[in-house]
Amino acid sequence: MVRRRWITAIIILLLVGVPAGYLAVSAQQSRQSGRDKAAKVGAHQVRSGWPSKVQRSIYEVPIPPKAWRVGFLETNNWRTSRLYTQFAVTPPELDAFLASVGTSREALTPGVSISEHDTTVAGWNWKPTTEWLGTTVDEDAARPTRDITVDLTDPKVFKVYVVSTAVP
Repeated sequence: MVRRRWITAIIILLLVGVPAGYLAVSAQQSRQSGRDKAAKVGAHQVRSGWPSKVQRSIYEVPIPPKAWRVGFLETNNWRTSRLYTQFAVTPPELDAFLASVGTSREALTPGVSISEHDTTVAGWNWKPTTEWLGTTVDEDAARPTRDITVDLTDPKVFKVYVVSTAVP
């Protein structure tokens, strides 16, 4: 009789306790995932990290694999979607990046090509003592427009800033 009660208690514990424990762990993971997503959506300036492959594909920003100091911010509204990206590269990587977006270093003109509005949204500031070169890569209506600004002050390390604008 006592043995049956112990077996029944163990079976009930397994049938109720294991699913309850699973639900508690699952709820905690879901809550943390929601916080991570809220932090991404609520970002107000470029933050460090790589944009996803899907984002890089949609906005046509092929960040070189060996780039460092990578940061990004994505904004969306009913009229436009933008991906703000920054990264540091070597001179050969800059040339490869520019070629992959359909331009070259020769197309860069003195000055910043990114608008004041986009500069404010991204949290960037353009020091007047820095050698800024920029260009805009316009595509047909179905593809994003990319404003590219490059800091060429250090001849070994170039800092690249890109704002890719897609209009649905």
